[in-house]
Amino acid sequence: MSEKIVVPVLGESITEATVAKWLKNAGDAVEADEPIVELETDKVNLEVPSPVTGVLTEINSKDGAVVEVGALLGSVSENGSAGLAKKEEIKKVEPTQKEDNVIKLEPSKKEPKIFEEKIEEKAEDEPLVLTDEVIEETPKAKIKKSEPKTNTESQTLSPAVRKIVVENKIDINSVQGSGKDGRVLKGDLISLMGVNPQPSERKVQYGQEERIKMTRLRQTIAKRLKQAQENAALLTTFNEVDMTNIMEMRKDNQQDFQNRYGIKLGFMSFFVKACVVALKNFPAVNAEIDGDEIIYKNYYNLSFAVGTEKGLVVPVLRDADELSFADIEKNIKDISEKARDGKLTIEDLQGGTFTISNGGVYGSMLSTPILNLPQSGVLGMHNIIERPVVVDGEIKIRPIMYLALSYDHRIIDGKESVSFLKMIKENLEDPRRLFLDI
Repeated sequence: MSEKIVVPVLGESITEATVAKWLKNAGDAVEADEPIVELETDKVNLEVPSPVTGVLTEINSKDGAVVEVGALLGSVSENGSAGLAKKEEIKKVEPTQKEDNVIKLEPSKKEPKIFEEKIEEKAEDEPLVLTDEVIEETPKAKIKKSEPKTNTESQTLSPAVRKIVVENKIDINSVQGSGKDGRVLKGDLISLMGVNPQPSERKVQYGQEERIKMTRLRQTIAKRLKQAQENAALLTTFNEVDMTNIMEMRKDNQQDFQNRYGIKLGFMSFFVKACVVALKNFPAVNAEIDGDEIIYKNYYNLSFAVGTEKGLVVPVLRDADELSFADIEKNIKDISEKARDGKLTIEDLQGGTFTISNGGVYGSMLSTPILNLPQSGVLGMHNIIERPVVVDGEIKIRPIMYLALSYDHRIIDGKESVSFLKMIKENLEDPRRLFLDI
């Protein structure tokens, strides 16, 4: 009996997908519910499982094919395993003699004696050992004689050579010396400056240029970002935040927090809490435009950008206003792991009202993030750098982070955007406000 493998329902507004890769080949045995083919959609990748236990007998859609919901991908035969077993039995027999135009089959007979002799011969062979030493055979024992060493690390370098090596951080072991006994001379190092660098590995492997079709996810990212620039009145405002108090609070309470909740206290929970407070005070930042109407969202589903090998995804932290610091940290950790493992569902990516993008984890000092449509605001976090700042008339060194708020100027005025970012700054610089809800 054969069961069909079809493209499942992919989610709201998604009608087609691309066959990313088959995880099994035709003829392979599969278990029920075992992932058998991976599909790539506009938003996520998903694995289609085998409907039954059996053998993958047919592949109808090859890698790279575009398929619609309900399309036939292949089929699995429940009797396939029995069929393979019969094929194995046939392989074990061979023709012996022909009588009256009929070929009789008998089990093949091996030569066990010859087989055993070959094993014994193999056992007597010496193992192959790679070494930089010469082994001289004697009637009594094997005596090892080391070849002369030319390790340049043991050389006494001249002051001029040593200066060049230190200043330019040269690996002296990689230099072939031209002096006596392979000694590295000053001229050997100077001659290295005229040696052309080797081409990159990618250039060697793929040539001068390589042309690769964008994945469906990458195409969607490009399309959405371009739409944001074309359809929204994008503007960005900036501010900076002194992270001293948050860093001290984390340091003083990290161990107790981790012991109680089983998760580390990170920066994201502070930013989520601060954003929720600001969104409640400035509802236009949590709204979206639909035609000639503004939809104000009285719930707070915060999207946060996660970089993966396949591209940027923006999963959603739902009802962030109802979560504790520990709940926020746990949820973000779980969703981030799902994103990196490629296990996000369509539901994980839908329903966000405001986005947080943390480019600081990659070392970004400052950026102008692009809106995640149809949302009207996105907060950009950046790296924390010790900078000189004036505190009470004195110059002090403080850990500073630059913040950026990109927003849709069609529904958010400059006063609202600046005040929104200023409120986030105030709550981060005095995190006690987040616990007192003020």
